[in-house]
Amino acid sequence: MNRLQKIYSVLHKTYGPQGWWPLTPLGSTRTRHHSGRPRKDAHRFEIMLGAILTQNTAWTNVEKALEQLHKNKLVRHDRILKTKKEKIAGLIRSAGYYNQKAERLAIISKFIKDNTLRSLMAMDAVGLRRLLLEVKGIGPETADSIVLYAFEKPSFVIDAYTKRIFSRVGLCAADADYHEMQIMFEQDVRKDVDVYKEYHALIVEHAKRHCRTKPKCEGCPISKLCKRNI
Repeated sequence: MNRLQKIYSVLHKTYGPQGWWPLTPLGSTRTRHHSGRPRKDAHRFEIMLGAILTQNTAWTNVEKALEQLHKNKLVRHDRILKTKKEKIAGLIRSAGYYNQKAERLAIISKFIKDNTLRSLMAMDAVGLRRLLLEVKGIGPETADSIVLYAFEKPSFVIDAYTKRIFSRVGLCAADADYHEMQIMFEQDVRKDVDVYKEYHALIVEHAKRHCRTKPKCEGCPISKLCKRNI
């Protein structure tokens, strides 16, 4: 078992299944963790909105924005396109950069109008990712989050937490670029959608509990795999 797989095993044993992506249950305006699988097109679109709203902010702020969109029945691409940007911006204010993100929600809504969810589902991960990267406001992390969580196709998500943790344990350079890190994970971790989802979510959980900006190494479950102890 290589070190990446070993770290996944230890984190999963320590924190348990994370159940990402959080979604809003039917009949509710409150997001919550569930099995992690989108069961309908509405779920897929909500994940796409969440992936954009979470740019440069914490998920707790995204939840508040999604709740407002749900209350106003705006978690639908056709309704977003018919709503003034100023109203959308006001509803998603908690997510920060609300004017910019309101524009991006309109852009992704137009994208879904022009490319149906059914047609996107028929694409492979590489083709879908490439298409998403052509959309204004969608970078690699957002594209991979949408490919993995909304469309359940294998594309490993790299975020700031990933770079922080794995540079500290000695598996990449502190300045490793996105593509380099993604290749590392996709070569050494079993290519499985559920594993990719769980690993990414476990990385986030571990970064919050131990591998913070100022690391809390006491009690860290992967301390023996860290470069300082190897």
